[in-house]
Amino acid sequence: MKKIPGGVTAPKGFLAGAAHCGLKKDGYDVGVILSKHPAQAAAMFTTNQIVAAPVVYSREAVKKGEIRAVVVNSGNANACTGKKGYEDARTLVAVTASSLGVSSDDVLVASTGRIGERLPVEKVASGIKGAVQSLGPEIQNGHAFAQAIMTTDTCTKEIAVMTRAGDQVITIGGVAKGAGMIAPNMATMLCFLTTDSSVPNKVLSRCLRDSVTRSFNRIGVDGHMSTNDMVVILANGAGGGPVIDDATMVLPAFRETLDYVTHHLAKEIVKDGEGATKLVMIEIGGAPTEAYALRVANAIGNSPLVKTAINGEDPNWGRIISAAGAAGIPLDEQRLKLYIGDVLVFEGGVSADFEREKLLEEMKKKEVCIRLHLGLGKSKTEFWTCDLSHEYVTINAKYHT
Repeated sequence: MKKIPGGVTAPKGFLAGAAHCGLKKDGYDVGVILSKHPAQAAAMFTTNQIVAAPVVYSREAVKKGEIRAVVVNSGNANACTGKKGYEDARTLVAVTASSLGVSSDDVLVASTGRIGERLPVEKVASGIKGAVQSLGPEIQNGHAFAQAIMTTDTCTKEIAVMTRAGDQVITIGGVAKGAGMIAPNMATMLCFLTTDSSVPNKVLSRCLRDSVTRSFNRIGVDGHMSTNDMVVILANGAGGGPVIDDATMVLPAFRETLDYVTHHLAKEIVKDGEGATKLVMIEIGGAPTEAYALRVANAIGNSPLVKTAINGEDPNWGRIISAAGAAGIPLDEQRLKLYIGDVLVFEGGVSADFEREKLLEEMKKKEVCIRLHLGLGKSKTEFWTCDLSHEYVTINAKYHT
């Protein structure tokens, strides 16, 4: 597996473009991805019961299985905008389709930004036309799209990977945005993936679902699930290789490449968490089932007390044990073993005999690892989060509708 330059335009047959329409004070705020060929499409969406108009539209549109383009705006979520918001989303789709010369049925729409405000449709429509005019296959085109979907992000999040499986080359590119409103249970951000492999829709959907489960559903910043979350993958077959399905030996390589891309983007989101200074990896082992382990990981990873202690580099391991105990599932205190980095801090129901200076060294690292063994089975999971800082409060106190 090899990282290659670029993002969504790295696979063959994909173009991207971006423009500024005024939703944000400066920088790109409208982006378009186009496949030059019909593409199989799969997607996953937020499980929040309150969803934005573009989610309502796109989760129906993607069911037909074939999509050519995606249009995205930042700076306005088009959420909690009622029937008019839905019509606005349809208008953006129609403008995109007309500008590209494709059917409206071939376009998905996504939005991100402030909740509760109507989209200035005329502005966005003008931006879409500008983005379409700028479409291209170059790295800078994909990078412009990555900039267009940012809100409180401090950096773009892109990757492209190439894998050779026998005589077949698999290329997958990806771009994501997200820094706040990040909680597990489907992605909680926007992510767009492209591949020039030929993958049937049912296989593509299954691969995406499994990959999201192992990546975007294993991250958290603030425990707040968004109304606009969406992960989309387009597979256009432009690479010319054989069809990748359950009967081929190449499918495991495709899965591995997709997992690499989604894991990378998931971690980039956590690293760029609003006000974050540390990446935190939580490993839960010794669980009866993976779902059991994930319940404990979520409880620890979304605890404000754990996250603030990590920000303050305070080795208050009691907060971690307390958070695990509040996960709502049976635990045996006597069987627990808790490590921070390589330092065993809790075992057999009591504090372990550890060197405090070594523990302080672990807390000062930019990447902190928390490992908790439950002693109840053989299943395990991982979860990525970040610390909670004063800057997070500052950012969100000023981010208003």
